[in-house]
Amino acid sequence: MSFKPFWLLATLAPLSGLASAQETSETVAEDHTAHILQAAIITAVQQSSPLTVVTNPKDARQPVPASDGADYLKTIPGFSVVRNGGSNGDPVLRGMFGSRLNIRTNGGLMIGACPGRMDAPTSYISPETFDKLTVIKGPQTVLWGPGASAGTVLFEREPEQFSKLGGRLNGSVLAGSNGRFDKVLDGAIGSDQGYLRLVGNQSHSDDYQDGNNDTVPSRWDKWNSDVALGWTPDADTLIELTAGKGDGQARYAGRGMDGSQFKRESLGLRIEKSNLGDVLSKIEGQVYYNYADHVMDNFRLRTPDPTSSMPMPMAAAVDRRTLGGRLAATWNWTDVELITGVDALRSEHRERSSTYDMMTARYTDADQFPWSKDALFHNYGAFAELTWNAAERTRLISGARLDRAEATDYRQTVGMMNMPNPTADQTRGDTLPSGFVRYEYDLADSPTTLYAGLGHAQRFPDYWELFSPTNGPSGSVNAFEGAKPEKTTQLDVGVQYGGDKLQAWASGYVGQVRDYLLFTYSPGMMGESTQVQNIDARIMGGELGVAYQLTSNWKTDATLAYAWGKNSSDGQALPQMPPLEARFGLNYEREVFSAGALGRVVARQGRIAEGQGNVVGQDFAESSGFGVFSLNAAYRISKQFKVSTGVDNLFNKAYAEHLNLAGNAGFGYPADDVAINEPGRTLWTKVDFSF
Repeated sequence: MSFKPFWLLATLAPLSGLASAQETSETVAEDHTAHILQAAIITAVQQSSPLTVVTNPKDARQPVPASDGADYLKTIPGFSVVRNGGSNGDPVLRGMFGSRLNIRTNGGLMIGACPGRMDAPTSYISPETFDKLTVIKGPQTVLWGPGASAGTVLFEREPEQFSKLGGRLNGSVLAGSNGRFDKVLDGAIGSDQGYLRLVGNQSHSDDYQDGNNDTVPSRWDKWNSDVALGWTPDADTLIELTAGKGDGQARYAGRGMDGSQFKRESLGLRIEKSNLGDVLSKIEGQVYYNYADHVMDNFRLRTPDPTSSMPMPMAAAVDRRTLGGRLAATWNWTDVELITGVDALRSEHRERSSTYDMMTARYTDADQFPWSKDALFHNYGAFAELTWNAAERTRLISGARLDRAEATDYRQTVGMMNMPNPTADQTRGDTLPSGFVRYEYDLADSPTTLYAGLGHAQRFPDYWELFSPTNGPSGSVNAFEGAKPEKTTQLDVGVQYGGDKLQAWASGYVGQVRDYLLFTYSPGMMGESTQVQNIDARIMGGELGVAYQLTSNWKTDATLAYAWGKNSSDGQALPQMPPLEARFGLNYEREVFSAGALGRVVARQGRIAEGQGNVVGQDFAESSGFGVFSLNAAYRISKQFKVSTGVDNLFNKAYAEHLNLAGNAGFGYPADDVAINEPGRTLWTKVDFSF
C-alpha cells in the first residue's frame, strides 16, 4: 500500500533545522523534543486530578504501542476493550459501552457506520498522531456534547507556536513480532504569524500467534494523513483549518465478515479569540465534517465458509456523514469561571449490499447499487459549566445542559424477510436535561484533595440501539419505536495525593441507570436474533493508583480497577462487565537509559448474564483469571534519537480477555463460546526521532 503522507512530510525536513538555528525561545519543536525523547517507557497512566486523566499519546508505552484509540485507552485504569482479533476493538469504561462514552477528536465526532460497530469510532484514531489525551470519568462535564454517562475522551492536536521562522520534524518507526511495522511522521513549519502542520502514519501487522502457537486471524493495514493550516495574526487569535483522509483493512477472528475498507474524510475549522476584556476572556467557535465509508465482506480477506449461513461471497457497504459545530464563551470574575455555549450535530447513515445469483453464480458488488438512506440524527444542545473558588482550599464545579435529540427512520422494509417497516419515514424526538455538581477540598498542610460529585445524564438511543436490533422492547413494533432514553444518576467520590516521592489517588462510584438499553441474543432458524429492551440497573466500582520514587533511579507504580453491575429488573448480573484488574510496574531510569517490568493480573469473571450484552458482544461463558509479565528498556542516543524495546507476554502465556466476541466458525473455531486468545510472546523495537 502506498503511503502518500511521507513524501509530503519529507518536504518539511530541510526546514526542520530553522527553529534551532535561530534559537527560538520557546517553540513547539523544543517541547516535542523534550517530551518524546525522554528515556522512560510508560507502563501505567495515573490520574492527574479529580476524575481526570491527561497524558501524551506520543509517549512510548508498554504493551506494544497502540494501533488504534481503543488499544491505547485500555492502558488507562478503568478501561477495557471488547476484543475481536488484532485491532479495532471497542472501548469500555467501567463496564459501560458505546455512546455512553463520548469520544472526540479535535472537538469533533467521528462516528462509525457498521451496524455491528466493526468500525468503532476509535478504529479511525491513530493515537501517536495526537498531542494530548484527556479522559474525564463519569457524568462530570457538560462541555463536549450529550449522553456522556460513562465518561468523555478527548484526543487533541494542539496549535503550533513559533516565535520566529522555524520548523520541526518528529517521527518514529516500529518493528515487531507478527510482521508489525509502523511509521509515523509529524512535521511543521511556521512563524509568529502562522503555521503548516502535516501528520501521517502507516500501520501493518500480520496474523498473530497466541501462547499455544496457534494463528489468530488478525492482520491489518492502516494509513492516515492530516494537515493543519493555522493563522495567528496576534498572540490572542487563532484561525485553523484542518483536513484529513485515511483508509485500511482488518480481518477479525470473531466476526463472520472482515473490514476491507475504512475510508475516512475529515474537515474542520476553529476560531479562538482570547483576552477580550475584564470579564469575557475567550470566545471559541468550531465546525467539523467527518465521513466514514466502510465496506465489510467475507471473501477479500478470507474464504467463505461453505457450512455457514453465508456460503457465497457477500459484501455490505455503509457510510455515515456527520456535520457539527460548537460555539463557547469563557467568562471570568475574581473567584468564578463560567463557560457557556451551544452545539449542534447532524448525522446521516446510508447502506447498500451486494447480490449473488445462485443459478449463475454471478456476484455483483455493493458499489454497483445506489445508496439507500436508512437513518438521520439531529442534536441541538446548550450548556453552561461553572468553577467557583469558594474559599482558599475549596472549589465547587457544576454544569448543566439541555439537548433536543431527534431521529428519523427511512427504512421501508425490515428483517431478513423484508417485511414492511411500520415506522418508515417517522421521526421521534426527546428533550433531555443533564447536569452535575462536584465539591473539591484541599487539605491544609498536605498535598491532598478530597472530592465528591453527583451527576445526571440522559442519553438518546444511538444508531446501534435503534436500527441494529432484530426486535424492540415487548409491545413495540421495533426498537426505533420502543427504545427509551437512558437516565444515569451517579455519585463519584475520591482522593488525590501528590507528594514529592509519593503520588496516589483513589476514585469510587455508585450509580443508578433507569431504562438501561440491554441486548438479548436468541438463536433462530434464520440465524441469531437480537432484542433491545429497557431495564433498570445498578452500577458501582472504582480505580486506584500509586506511584512511589524509591530512590533517585528506582520508581514503582501500581493501579487497580473494578466494575460491578446488576440488572435490577430481574436480579441478574449486568453483562459485559470486565473483571478485577491490577497492574504493577517497576522502573529504573538513569540519565539516558531506562528499564522496566510490567505485571498485569486479571481475576476470573464469574458474574455473567449468558446471552445478554450489547450490539457487539454478549456473555457466553465465565472467564478464567490470568497473569502476564513484560519487560522493556530504552536508550536516548542523543537529543534527536531514542530507541526503545520490549517483550510483551514474556512467558508466552495462553490467555483470553473476558470481553471477547468468541472465535468465528469460518476460521475453524469449533463452537460459538470459544474465546479468542491474545497474542503470545511479542517482541518490538521502536526508534523515535525529533529535529
